[in-house]
Amino acid sequence: MGYAAIYPSKHMEPLTEAQRELYEWLVDYIRINQHSPSIRQMMRAMNLRSPAPIQSRLEHLKNKGYIDWNEGKARTIRILAEPKGVPILGAIAAGSMVEAFTDTVEHLDLSTLPLKMDDFALRVRGDSMIDALIDEGDIVIMRPVRDPASLREGTIVAARVESTTTLKYLHREGSEIVLKPANKDYDPMRYPAAEVFIQGRLVAVWRGYDALRA
Repeated sequence: MGYAAIYPSKHMEPLTEAQRELYEWLVDYIRINQHSPSIRQMMRAMNLRSPAPIQSRLEHLKNKGYIDWNEGKARTIRILAEPKGVPILGAIAAGSMVEAFTDTVEHLDLSTLPLKMDDFALRVRGDSMIDALIDEGDIVIMRPVRDPASLREGTIVAARVESTTTLKYLHREGSEIVLKPANKDYDPMRYPAAEVFIQGRLVAVWRGYDALRA
């Protein structure tokens, strides 16, 4: 199921995991069906047997400014207008390391992609992933990883080592993490697993028209 590319304002209160799950489902449902779901539909989608948790989550979403609705009338739910896109958090090396990203510098509108609220984007520097069709200047869309152990071998990830970060294929060899490039001119990078923090996995690659003509 794809979610609309909605990224909340930094001034809005963050959502709990349960609130975020319902909110993202609501965004997707309303975008596809052009009307609000019933409480019963929300209960089924959230695997709940009682309407009380749904009503509580809706009230929190309303109070935090994510939706508007008339209490007791689920069909009146309206997603409040928010900036569309994902935050570009800086650059990521596809060659040598670069300084890890920190502040949001702009937003990228990719409303046709199946994005989630906490996805983020990075500009690629270097050509070590060229054989994976990721080149200098491309923008990679990343999804935060809550459980790195669940990632499959060969997943393209944003990996942070100390204060630097890089885009590579993830491989595990014993107690080491091996970050492999997609370019024969670069060597794999090996680190103790405890020293590697996986910041996200690749969701999509964006290349602008100018880059295609270059």
